[in-house]
Amino acid sequence: MNNNVGKWLGWIGIVVGVIGFFWLRIWLGVAAVILGVIGMFSPQKKLNVVTIVAGIIAIILGIIL
Repeated sequence: MNNNVGKWLGWIGIVVGVIGFFWLRIWLGVAAVILGVIGMFSPQKKLNVVTIVAGIIAIILGIIL
């Protein structure tokens, strides 16, 4: 996968994950995790790990709250 595509997937996933902290926590958290996992096939590993972590935090918030 292209480096540019990995950046886009990572940043979109982070935005989705952060929005998921406040609204539709579980659904947006799952979407962020999926975008991060797809983005892991690009050279942008660190950015997509942050995306996965943001999604997991959103999911945990959805379960707790």
